[in-house]
Amino acid sequence: MMLQRKNRRALALGVLAVSGALALTACGSDNNSGGGSGSKSSAAAAPGNIKCGDAQGQLQASGSSAQKNAIDAWNTQYGQACKGVQLNYNPTGSGAGITAFLQGQTAFAGSDSPLKPEEIAQSKKVCSGGQAIDLPMVGGPIAIGFNVPGVDSLVLDPSTLAKIFNGKITNWNDAAIKKLNPSAKLPNLKIQAFHRSDESGTTDNFTKYLIATAKSDWPYSGGKAWQAKGGQSAQGSSGLAQQVKQTAGAISYFELSYAADGVKTVDLKTGAATPAKATVENATKAIASAQVTGTGKDLALKLNYEPKEDGAYPLTLVTYEIACDKGNKAATLPAVKSFLAYTASEDGQKMLTDASYAPIPAEIISKVRTTIEGLS
Repeated sequence: MMLQRKNRRALALGVLAVSGALALTACGSDNNSGGGSGSKSSAAAAPGNIKCGDAQGQLQASGSSAQKNAIDAWNTQYGQACKGVQLNYNPTGSGAGITAFLQGQTAFAGSDSPLKPEEIAQSKKVCSGGQAIDLPMVGGPIAIGFNVPGVDSLVLDPSTLAKIFNGKITNWNDAAIKKLNPSAKLPNLKIQAFHRSDESGTTDNFTKYLIATAKSDWPYSGGKAWQAKGGQSAQGSSGLAQQVKQTAGAISYFELSYAADGVKTVDLKTGAATPAKATVENATKAIASAQVTGTGKDLALKLNYEPKEDGAYPLTLVTYEIACDKGNKAATLPAVKSFLAYTASEDGQKMLTDASYAPIPAEIISKVRTTIEGLS
């Protein structure tokens, strides 16, 4: 699937204002067989293909900051169609989002890593008669942003990248970086490597890439929490992007939609003849080779960090919406199904390209749509 990236800037909007409606919470033990609150359907007023059904009230969700710009873009259209629903998405990070969901505080969560077995087991306490499942919804490259005065283009390979973030390469004119960038005027400048301070699926995917491609230079087990010593930290993808933008010598990792306002990104050296650029199109090439590893209704994916296709950008992530397959509260279920059905729809997925994200490949997103229809 070939995609055209129209804009590097994410579609901007504010989260819709909160009204006095009672906040809806996530999965629980309430009987959900009613399938809604009995309100008048707003489907007839919905523009395009957005189906509101009986959805209404506030919808609380939190998690991945990587997908915030996608959520905002979707919410613009969805809010205009389904005026009875007010989505409040808090980009607290994948770890915090899953925790809130498992505590019954939110209707769904966003995570850049699939659920762990112990998290699925725990979810059965809030998903009455069911469990939490992974619904892949947003794809895209994890960009490596850098701020090196006088350098507009930079190529790095997995080993060099691992050594930079592990504190083994500390200066921008290091011989290893020079070898990869013979024509660049690399300054005698200290490297300022920034990582996430919060638990993050972006960190998990970034370190999975280093483990898969440069294990000898990245001797860590990986996970949502940063494990390497040294470096500096910031909260969320937006925090990392801001540090890169304002700090000479900085380098960090974040979803491509945050690489705006002049933030330059690294080209990654792969087995192909030409280094791969961090673009939506190149990320889609890599994500298309992912395999579904979840069982039942769970659609967790195993990403391919060493794609063979020319141009495929190997450092990608997929953001999942975490929801109960069964056991959703009757009051929240219509809004959850309505909103997620829109995000997984053809129109919803098309919007991702404008916001510098990659749509989920057709053969996978079709399974997501079917699964959402069956949520109860």
